[in-house]
Amino acid sequence: MALVFFFGYVLTLIVAGAWGIAGARLDMPWLLRVHLGDLPHRAQANLLSQYRFLRAIELGFGLFAFRYWREIFRLRSYNHVFLAAMACGVAARLVSLGADGTPSVWMYAFLGWELAGVVAIFLYTRPRVMPA
Repeated sequence: MALVFFFGYVLTLIVAGAWGIAGARLDMPWLLRVHLGDLPHRAQANLLSQYRFLRAIELGFGLFAFRYWREIFRLRSYNHVFLAAMACGVAARLVSLGADGTPSVWMYAFLGWELAGVVAIFLYTRPRVMPA
C-alpha cells in the first residue's frame, strides 16, 4: 500500500509539475479559477512566474523521489527528507483551510491523498529504515 501511495504521489508530482510549467496559462482558469485577463499585465507576469517556479520545484522533488525511491524506503536520512517535504505540503493545505476558507473538491482530494500517503509511507517505513 505504501508503494502505491508513494508512486501515485511521485507520478502526480512529475506530471503536474511538468504540466504546470508548460500549461500555466491553462491551469489558471481550469484548476485555480483565476482569469488572467482580469489582472494587470505585471500581476499576470508575476503570478505566472511564481506559479511556474513552484511547479518546477514540484517536478524536481518528484524526479528526486523517483530517482532515489529505494533509498527513501531504506535509509533514514532520505526517508526523513521525503516525509518532511510531503508532510509540509499537507500542513500547508491544512493551514490554508483555516486561513483561506473552503477550496474546490480537487484541493480536498489532493489533501486526502497526500495525508493518507504520508501516514502509510511513514507507518510502513518506520520499522524498516536504517541509519544512513
